[in-house]
Amino acid sequence: MQRIALGPLGALEALAARVHAEPHAFALGGDARGSVTRNDWGLAWLDSGRAATAGRSVLAVGRAVELRRGSVLIDARAALDALRARTDEQLPSPLGLIGWFGYELRDETMGAPVPSVPDAHRASWMLVDSALVVDHATGLAELVAVGKDDDVADWVARMRAAIDAVEPAAGEDARDERRGVTAEAAEPARTARTAGMVRWRDTDEHYAELVRQCLAAIREGDAYQLCLTTQATVETVDDPVTLYRRVRASSPAHHGALITLGGVSLVSASPETFLTVRDGVVTTRPIKGTRRRDSDSERDAALARELAADEKERAENLMIVDLMRNDLQRVCAIGSVTVTGLHEVESYRHVHQLVSTVSGRLRPGLDALDAVEATFPAGSMTGAPKRRAVELLSTFEAAPRGIYSGAFGMLGASGDADLAMVIRSIVVADGVATVGAGGGITALSVPEREVAEMHVKAAALLAALGVDEAARGADAPASRVI
Repeated sequence: MQRIALGPLGALEALAARVHAEPHAFALGGDARGSVTRNDWGLAWLDSGRAATAGRSVLAVGRAVELRRGSVLIDARAALDALRARTDEQLPSPLGLIGWFGYELRDETMGAPVPSVPDAHRASWMLVDSALVVDHATGLAELVAVGKDDDVADWVARMRAAIDAVEPAAGEDARDERRGVTAEAAEPARTARTAGMVRWRDTDEHYAELVRQCLAAIREGDAYQLCLTTQATVETVDDPVTLYRRVRASSPAHHGALITLGGVSLVSASPETFLTVRDGVVTTRPIKGTRRRDSDSERDAALARELAADEKERAENLMIVDLMRNDLQRVCAIGSVTVTGLHEVESYRHVHQLVSTVSGRLRPGLDALDAVEATFPAGSMTGAPKRRAVELLSTFEAAPRGIYSGAFGMLGASGDADLAMVIRSIVVADGVATVGAGGGITALSVPEREVAEMHVKAAALLAALGVDEAARGADAPASRVI
């Protein structure tokens, strides 16, 4: 395993665009280029931190892992084992796997029947044996790789050449790009093909009716929370890198990502941690409870206080905390699962969120994939009790969720993992962008408020696609559109 220090890097966005256009040309291994089709290779650009340039950023290329239906977790573990076998050294993150699990993978983790979805929407992961890592605290970058010395040297030379080709000489352009706030990126999309052309799967009226059906199921004792969702689709002319630059500038979050695999791109500004694993300790941070931000500081603070005190939001959050505690106890040592944070308000660019934290120590012999199997899909995207909630939602929504409400991130060869919820995300395939949104329904839910909350969650992402949510509904169909 080799680590090569590069010094300051001021052109991450431009470098990402160059690598995204030709990922196989930046793969480790002398026979990578031209030996396989472009879709066999994926690109990942991950940002961790409350802002686009806080924490660290990772830029990586990897070859898609073959995942068989019914054996996704088994095949993922085999790929990690094969990477570990290349060296006796401990491999650092992000070497390992990067990708996503789609919501319909619940057929493997829960044994629940699911509608048909393309394989790429069920699960897609790439094997990462080389990566560029940028530490924004120091401003320094390094290359990490595991492979034959000649292959690593060749890859380093190609990466250096690409960096030299895009690196600004100096001055304001470099400083702007490091801040991640270039004018082009921060400006919402406004194109003839995107502006206003959003198509919701459910009209507001139908979504409100689905909320009422959830309330009826709760009154009958079938569930005590149901996470109802819907989706919007938009034709887009933006390439995924441009779209992610816009999202990371306008909606910074803990888990920023552009992952392209198998002709599908996931663009995310997710605030919610599904699972992290560090030194055998697994942590989840479910989010339940939302308020919009306000430009007036006093009104904004009042909205945050209102969220913290809201009986319905606190109950909704607590139900999912209890569910996740139960799920983690399936793989954690007895007595180790604890709630380390409850009903904490976190504020993001567009919304306030109510967040809790649950942690536990994995039992000896178990790893991050065991934790995924025990907890996926996350309770914050199903409701409770989980199995019955999933059954009811499948009936109410009557359509697959795909990648939305699944999980994405890194499964490290070191045994560590960093997985986020696929929320506040855009999925792009074949020139069509899809945005999912929804909310937890409890006995205290009001249908009209749930409709409004769903739109609040989708608004920033639709704005990045050029959609003005203020104009929504003017041309909406009177009936549901699937």
